[in-house]
Amino acid sequence: MDIKLSELPLRQDGSIYHLAIHPEQLADIVLLVGDPGRVPLVSQRFDIIETKRSNREIITHTGRVGNTRITVLSTGMGTDNIDIVMNELDALANVDFETRTLKKEHRTLKIIRMGTCGILQPDIPINSLIASQYGFGFDGLLQFYQHDSSIYDDLVDSFIEKTNWGERLPHPYCIPATPALLSQVAFDMVQGITASAPGFYGPQGREIRTPLAFPEMNKKIEQFRYKDLRITNLEMECSAIYGLGHLLNHETLTVCVGVANRVTKEFTSNYQIHMDQLIDTVIERITK
Repeated sequence: MDIKLSELPLRQDGSIYHLAIHPEQLADIVLLVGDPGRVPLVSQRFDIIETKRSNREIITHTGRVGNTRITVLSTGMGTDNIDIVMNELDALANVDFETRTLKKEHRTLKIIRMGTCGILQPDIPINSLIASQYGFGFDGLLQFYQHDSSIYDDLVDSFIEKTNWGERLPHPYCIPATPALLSQVAFDMVQGITASAPGFYGPQGREIRTPLAFPEMNKKIEQFRYKDLRITNLEMECSAIYGLGHLLNHETLTVCVGVANRVTKEFTSNYQIHMDQLIDTVIERITK
């Protein structure tokens, strides 16, 4: 398949359009952070930094910890940015930029998001490290791609029924984390379903001046149960990472610091200590 210039644009230096890096500058292990300022906080733990690139809110550092090569990249906020990042990461790994054709052998990336989230259960303490067993998308992104999520239709159908999910809202979807990454990195963290919203205010139940269309949404999400699963936290990226990772055959995991408890109305006083702990934990466990 010859991929046309309009469908996969490159920059004048041959790097991919938004991430602005070349295929050889991408490691097999990719750490995603939302905040561009968090990239150097991660890469300062590298023994050596080979590459530093930036374009808009996307900053990329690639280096090594011991013999393990790692890329850390900032995505900015939201599943729309994740659509760009995941597709371009896959293109860097699996498209020959010279011939603009798919490579014969698939390269699988290990993609781990390290971020912050809001907690949706009263018994989970502020600053907890939370791993996403499942990404539950309220964003609608995956509905633009051909996919078969029938294995989780019962969970989604149960959620729609029990929460009286509004017909005007995007149809939810549910995708699991990669089990091997979950057990390797997050075996001692809080685990559950992570809901991904397409915004920070209204889509996460925050009302300032504009009334909410579904003011009881967070309460219904908090109370939802499916077998032994519950929705533990809420953020804005996980579902798209899991969904596109699944479609593109990459390994994915999201781990977050819970900075706000939306039920108890608490907010962290200093999450950076716990973010440092999360970064150290992830790097230590992926380099073993």
